[in-house]
Amino acid sequence: MQHPDRPWTAFYRAGARVDIAAPAYRNLADMIRSVAETYGRAPAFTCCLPNGMNGTLSFAQVDEMSDALAVYLRDVAGLRQGDRVAVQLPNGLAFPVAAFGVFKAGCVLVNVNPMYTAEEMARQFRDAAPHALIVIDMFADKVMQATKGQSIPNIIVTRVAEFLPVLPRGIVGLVQRHWDRTVRPIEIAHIRLPDALAAGRARAAQARIEVDAYHQGVTGDDVAVLQYTGGTTGVAKGAMLTHANLIVNMEQTMELIEGLDKGREVALTALPLYHIFAFTVNLLGFYWLGARNVLIPNPRPLSNLKRAFENYKITWLSGVNTLFNGLMNEIWFQDSPPRHLKFASAGGMALQSSVARRWEAMTGKPLLQGYGLTETSPVLTFNLLGKTRDGSIGVPLPSTWIAILDDAGQPVAQGTPGEIAARGPQIMKGYWNNPDETAKVMRDGWFLTGDIGVVDPDGYVRIVDRKKDMVVVSGFNVYPNEVEDVLAAHPGVREVAVIGVPDATTGEAVAAYVVRSDPGLTAEALRAHAKGHLTAYKIPKRVEFRDELPKSNVGKILRKDLRAEVLAQLAAE
Repeated sequence: MQHPDRPWTAFYRAGARVDIAAPAYRNLADMIRSVAETYGRAPAFTCCLPNGMNGTLSFAQVDEMSDALAVYLRDVAGLRQGDRVAVQLPNGLAFPVAAFGVFKAGCVLVNVNPMYTAEEMARQFRDAAPHALIVIDMFADKVMQATKGQSIPNIIVTRVAEFLPVLPRGIVGLVQRHWDRTVRPIEIAHIRLPDALAAGRARAAQARIEVDAYHQGVTGDDVAVLQYTGGTTGVAKGAMLTHANLIVNMEQTMELIEGLDKGREVALTALPLYHIFAFTVNLLGFYWLGARNVLIPNPRPLSNLKRAFENYKITWLSGVNTLFNGLMNEIWFQDSPPRHLKFASAGGMALQSSVARRWEAMTGKPLLQGYGLTETSPVLTFNLLGKTRDGSIGVPLPSTWIAILDDAGQPVAQGTPGEIAARGPQIMKGYWNNPDETAKVMRDGWFLTGDIGVVDPDGYVRIVDRKKDMVVVSGFNVYPNEVEDVLAAHPGVREVAVIGVPDATTGEAVAAYVVRSDPGLTAEALRAHAKGHLTAYKIPKRVEFRDELPKSNVGKILRKDLRAEVLAQLAAE
C-alpha cells in the first residue's frame, strides 16, 4: 500500500513540523520527571468539588508522591517491570499520583472504569491479570465479587477527597460514610494510599533507592497502558499503547493547537481521565505544557462545573458534544460564559454543527473537533484553529497517514467513500494476548478503523457512516454484543437485537428490540435486569417488543436491516 499524497500540509502553521516520528522522551517516567523539574512549585492539579472544597498539588508534590508509590509497588509490594497495575479511579488528585507512580515503577497501567459492575470488572481483571489494584473506596465493595476465582495480591484504596486539606477531607469523608452512605465497609485486605506512600518513603530512605532505576530499561517500544475497548468487533480487548505511542500523540495533538502558552494554561477536565481522550490530551498533554489541570470528579449534574468556572481562569476545555450542549442550556453558563477561554475541543462522538455554531456565538471562541480511537492513542485528525471545516473531523496529525479503502483493501478514488485506514507512530502495538483480533484490524502496518469516510481535495476528512455496530453514548462506546448477552439471559427473552438510535441529549442511545418468550415481560423489568450487569450508559433507553426480528437466510439477526427500518420509522414520526 502506497502512502497517499498529503495536500493538507499546506494548512500547517508556519514552523509546524510535518513529521514527529521520534518521541521527545525515552519513556513517560522521564517526561514526568523533566516537567516537574521545570515547573516545581507551580500548581499542577486541582480537585474541584461541587461544594467548593478544593485541593491542589504542585508539580513537585506529584513528582514526590509518585516516586513514593513507585517504591511501594516495586520494593514493598514486590512488583517487577512490566507487571500490570489496574487503576480504577474517578478524576481527583489521586489519579495523577497513581498513574505516574505506575509509569515510574516500570509497570503497565490498566485503566478501569470505576462505574463498572463487578461482572464487568471481573472480565477485565481476568484478561489483564493485574498484580495490583488502586481503587476508589466508593466502589471497593465490588472488588471481592469481581475477584472471585482470581487473585489480585496488592489492593490500594483511596478516597475522592484524597490529598485535600484536612478539614474538607474530613467533612467529605463523614458525609460519604454517614449521610449519603456512598462508602461502604471494605471487607478485602488492602492498604490506604497515604499509608502506601509512607511505606514507600520509608523504604526509599532505608535502602537509598534511586527511583529512576526502576524505569531505566523501559523504552518507547514497551507497553505503557492497556486501554480496553471493543474495537471494531465488540469483543473487549486491551489495546497495548506504548510509551512512544502516547508521548508522540501528545506532541502531535499539541502541534496543531495554536495559542497555548507553556506554564500559563488552565485546563478544565470534566471528561474522566480513564477515557483515552482525556488521558492523553488532558492528563499527559497539559501536564507536559505545565498547565494547571482542574479536575472534576463527577460532572453530573452540570452545575458541578459552576464553581470551577467561577474560581479559575479556564483557558481550555475538552469534552463531548453532549457536555457542550448541556452547558449552553445551563442558566448560570448563559449568564456568565468563561471569559478567559481560548478555545475548546470536542472528541469521543460526532460534534453537531448546530452545537459548534451556538458555542462560538455564546462564548466567542471556537469549538474544534478531532477524531481518533482507543487503538490510535487516540487522536488521528484535528481541525485547525481558524481553518475549521464544518462537518469535518479535520486534517491528519503530523506523521499520520490516512487512506480510504474499498472492501478489497485498495485505495479508492479521491472523494469516494471507503473505510478509513490510518498509519502513524500513535498506532497501538496490538491487542493484549489476542493476535487473532489484532490481525483483523492491522494490515501491512495500517490500522482499519471500521469507519467510513471521505477525504476532500484539500485533505480534510469527513465521516459518512460507521461500518461497525458500536453505539456511542455521550462519547462512551457501547457494544451491542455485550448488551444483547445480558438481555438474552433474562428468562422472558427469546431473541434480542441492540442498535443505536439518535438521541438529542447523548448523541446516540441504546435501543433494544426484543421477541418475548414471556408475554408479561415489561420494559421496566428488562431494564432492572440489565441494571445488575451493566454500567448505566449501557442500559437500553428504548425497549420495544416485536413479534420477529429481521434475519438472513441462515437465521442471523440483521442489525443493519433493523437499524434502517427503525431510522425510517423515526424519520416518519
